[in-house]
Amino acid sequence: MPTVLALAGGVGGAKLALGLSLLLPPEDLTVCVNTGDDESFHGLHVSPDLDTMMYTLSGLSNEETGWGIAGDTFTTLEMLGKFGVDTWFNIGDRDFATHIRRTQLLAEGKTLSEVTTALSRSLGVTQIVVPMSDDPVKTVLTTNEGPLPMQRYFVGRKTEPRVSNVAYLGADTASASPGFQYALTMANMLVMCPSNPYLSLGPILALPGVRQLIQEFSGIKVCVSPIVGGDAVKGPAGKIMTELRKDVSCVQVAREYRDICDVCVIDTQDQGLASEIRELGITPLVTSTIMNTAEDKIALAKEILTLAA
Repeated sequence: MPTVLALAGGVGGAKLALGLSLLLPPEDLTVCVNTGDDESFHGLHVSPDLDTMMYTLSGLSNEETGWGIAGDTFTTLEMLGKFGVDTWFNIGDRDFATHIRRTQLLAEGKTLSEVTTALSRSLGVTQIVVPMSDDPVKTVLTTNEGPLPMQRYFVGRKTEPRVSNVAYLGADTASASPGFQYALTMANMLVMCPSNPYLSLGPILALPGVRQLIQEFSGIKVCVSPIVGGDAVKGPAGKIMTELRKDVSCVQVAREYRDICDVCVIDTQDQGLASEIRELGITPLVTSTIMNTAEDKIALAKEILTLAA
């Protein structure tokens, strides 16, 4: 089995990371997670993508919603609402505990990497989960309603505004986290999960030097398209691509990663586009990429790991 570094964000990234985790020894999988979505809510540091990853790998995730903890309640949020607090961002009672503990540890001077390791271990996650950076980076979308931070656009406005640009504020002065940098030198397979290219993987790739390090990565580099049959499997990737005047297809995903990808995994629905991906100098792998069940996740992960051979 290869030693794998997976770049991930959102539900699609967490699903594939879970599939990989069920096949690899824990020490052979490092998951680098987007933190461009991080926000402060009710005085607490919330890391939505890190939380989704931790909850998924620990078996706590709410698979129906794609976020939060299964069976969670919202009594705290309801009480905050009684006090006149704006509660547009849903946080469950058990989810609140994660954010409280994260904020406490950060206030003690620990880095986000150290905090993520502590929280992951407490939840029973044995794989290595690292934030993309210990420095703050904020994904901000330019829209017809003005600039909107990622969570305000995604949750607050339900992705309705038209997007004309995506920026990663602070990325130019941020550094890749130590765990991310280490995995880039030690892993022999890089997997870009089926995450939004602009909202999930874009912030990671915007960090200084990261794209060059991936270009120099000696192992096989694989991307999995989140676009199937001309639209995103989940989330606003297709809508954003349209508004940015890009082709909504797996071919466009391959174009985004053309300089850092050897193999592009596409769904069987898009097998007719394989030749266009091959023309980009990238090898297409056609398989089922829809991950509705645990078996689906494992099957896709197995196909990807086989590439290392």
